[in-house]
Amino acid sequence: MKKVLITGAAGKIGLNVIKYLLSEGKYEITAVDLPNKYAQSRLKKYRKRIKVIYGDILDGNIVYELVKDQDYIINLATCLPPLANLNKKITDVTEINGTENLIKAINYYNKNCMLIYTSTTDIYNTNKPSSIKNSISKSSDHYFIEAKKAAENLIIKKLNNYTILRLSLVIGDLNNSKIIYTIPKHEMVEFISAEDAAYAICSCLNKSSKVNKSILNIGGGDTCTALYEDVLTMILKYHGITLSYLINRLLLPKDYHSPVLLDSDYSNSILKYQNDSFESISMRIKRKSKKRYIGKLIGKLGTLRKEKKQQ
Repeated sequence: MKKVLITGAAGKIGLNVIKYLLSEGKYEITAVDLPNKYAQSRLKKYRKRIKVIYGDILDGNIVYELVKDQDYIINLATCLPPLANLNKKITDVTEINGTENLIKAINYYNKNCMLIYTSTTDIYNTNKPSSIKNSISKSSDHYFIEAKKAAENLIIKKLNNYTILRLSLVIGDLNNSKIIYTIPKHEMVEFISAEDAAYAICSCLNKSSKVNKSILNIGGGDTCTALYEDVLTMILKYHGITLSYLINRLLLPKDYHSPVLLDSDYSNSILKYQNDSFESISMRIKRKSKKRYIGKLIGKLGTLRKEKKQQ
């Protein structure tokens, strides 16, 4: 069986990656995340079917030991905005130093191993339609963008086997998502479900020869493209108002971009990952939030008030 190491495995994408790989039945999986209650509670149900390690990829000794016999490494460990753009040190350490540890371990112990790295379409730093052909801005005052650029450059320069996936805005666990509230409401955006993002990652394992040394934009396609104000309205309607929504929409800068992608259809033609639409994502959020009675009631009142103003 092929061996797969997943870092940042307790996140929403990571859990879906684990689920999809287990369903294929042909991978021996090692999941790594920080030793905290959040990660432990989320990975607990998988302990009998995969190997779970609680540690930090900043610890070179742990990384070197883990990388030795892996066929694939899926690096999902990250620091997301808004925190990423508030603390440069944390962002750089997580994105750059963590990635560098993985690269060193691969080159020293396991040169045939393939690294799959998840980057972001925010790297284009624009709200205009974008593709891989877009030039990346030479400098940005966003720590998140700069750290992702640096990590991508390290991978391209120092590894023989890699795939870089630039993910559009991922809509997954709204209870633990802050980045979703930091986009200007009048921008057109392309987004993707956590499930489809995870499936794209897993598809890279089966298409490794085709996507090796590639950078791909990963978005949900035409059915996951909308005015961001409509996405916020959907969240208010089906998930309801939350403290995170109030704090992030009112207090934090709206400086994250998830542009419409001109080439996500090309990526889908290779990886066959686009299954969700705006409607299916909305219905999934509705099902998962069915017990949030008060928050949903307040959220619906807010959307009704908005509709009356528009009339």
